[in-house]
Amino acid sequence: MAEEIAEKAGRDDDAFVLRKDRVREILLAINRGDSAGLGRMLDQLHPADVADLMEQVGDKTRHLLLRFWGRDIDGEILSELDEGVRAEVIEMLPDEVLSEAVLDLESDDIVDLIEDLGDEQKDILLDALSASERVAVEQALSYPEGSAGRLMQREVVRTPEHWTVGEAIDFVREDAEDLPEQFYHVILVDPKMHPTGYVTLGKLMSMPRAKPLREVSEHSFRSVPVDLDEAEVAYIFNQYHLISLPVVDSEERLVGVITIDDAMAVLDDEHEEDILLLAGVNEESSLSDNAIETTKLRLPWLGVNLLTAILASMVISLFEDVIGQVVALAVLMPIVASMGGNAGTQSLTVAVRAIATKDLTGSNVWRVVSREMVVGVLNGIVFAAVMGLVALFWFGSSQIGLVIAAAMIVNLAVAALAGILVPVTMEKLGVDPALASGTFVTTVTDVVGFFAFLGLASMVLM
Repeated sequence: MAEEIAEKAGRDDDAFVLRKDRVREILLAINRGDSAGLGRMLDQLHPADVADLMEQVGDKTRHLLLRFWGRDIDGEILSELDEGVRAEVIEMLPDEVLSEAVLDLESDDIVDLIEDLGDEQKDILLDALSASERVAVEQALSYPEGSAGRLMQREVVRTPEHWTVGEAIDFVREDAEDLPEQFYHVILVDPKMHPTGYVTLGKLMSMPRAKPLREVSEHSFRSVPVDLDEAEVAYIFNQYHLISLPVVDSEERLVGVITIDDAMAVLDDEHEEDILLLAGVNEESSLSDNAIETTKLRLPWLGVNLLTAILASMVISLFEDVIGQVVALAVLMPIVASMGGNAGTQSLTVAVRAIATKDLTGSNVWRVVSREMVVGVLNGIVFAAVMGLVALFWFGSSQIGLVIAAAMIVNLAVAALAGILVPVTMEKLGVDPALASGTFVTTVTDVVGFFAFLGLASMVLM
């Protein structure tokens, strides 16, 4: 068992994963019940590495680890855990340990930790916070799930906009104990607490003390409302190369700030979600899920796929006579559908990514559609020539070669078109284009491919 887990944990020559020998030592300490040794080894690891280890081991080993070491777990480890494993770990921790673990976290990490808990556990954590922290967390939880208000941290370094660099430096030094653990800008505010700009710490340290802060503020300054979707926030960070972003309420008053680490986590989650949805897998799927949970998550779209496969089979059944008389059609038929499916998936992947990054918009959609149509026709011509010759030499029939060549051109052109239009249409309807586009594109290419091939065959050969 130790060898298997150690192998999963990474390679010895990879500096950014747990070494196999370290994992083996930790697993042996768990099996021996060596709490002291286990604590020494885990204390040397980064919280993200401890979280990875807890996700990679089985349920029984994880329970033993928490039994022998769980009282030393901290909030950073909990915030790094996959949501499914995190819920299980939190359920096993004593209330006092859980309360202690959240004390050193920033408000955004506390919100991330609390929002998926049950009411009883949520109350335990909230009771452990100071009055000001509790108010901040409860305020954040009042915002919509997946919004900027949930993502932001309330700890903000702000100064009046009329101050000088020297005044800002003195303020930061005097208030050092109350500063956030990580911050990148000093945010300038007017008397009504409206953010008007921000200054990087690098500028703050390099400018003369008498320099007004307004004169060294960044041109990249932007702010976002608390109810903005977190995916939009991540897009803004990526598009404008930001490292922090002030958040304002309905009256444009500063209420928090989002930092780049949280924005990149959202961007990573969005990409992961799109990849899973393109495969028809629920975005809540995780390697830590058990077989029953995984089966339940995957069943719905497999059922949809079954229905679409039946539809394609019904098209085939319309041409039973011609298939019965020309056996070669049954041999060549899957080739047309397979090529169409692959071509459609290529266009679909490009389209979904372009929609997610806002590169595909109403102003350029028809130019992209035209390009994909041309690409589909050109690819169809190339493979039509190839398969026409293959069919000619394979079955000694120029008519069969002509039929599959024509069907190949039609299906690859339609596949390219469907790969763009299906996700664009779903996006217009307010449905995530990654959710079901793959199923519908495959259905189109199968139905069109079979109908074109068998329909042309019945016209030419019969």
